[in-house]
Amino acid sequence: MPNSAPNSALDVRQIQANHQTITLGSKNPNELSVLIEYMAKMLVDLPDQVSVHEIIGENTTVIELKVAKEDLGKIIGKQGRTARAIRTILNGASTKLRRRTVLEIVE
Repeated sequence: MPNSAPNSALDVRQIQANHQTITLGSKNPNELSVLIEYMAKMLVDLPDQVSVHEIIGENTTVIELKVAKEDLGKIIGKQGRTARAIRTILNGASTKLRRRTVLEIVE
């Protein structure tokens, strides 16, 4: 069985999403949105209803994640643990890119 998930090593910066490879650190402005979309689609039952919208500000980028109402609990997790984990990954990736990024989960 091929392993399509990235390795846990910090050096690995390639993520496969929607049959394309995104290399973190490239000049692609929405690469963090692709990362969030990929993680969300892997967690929910209705991946076709996942939408990610990126709002780029002067100092901070806000990524809005919207999922089906039935899947909201899967994204948030027990006591917000899954949402916190997604935000931690986003924070690590955005720090590596020298950006400030915030994740908003929209109902």
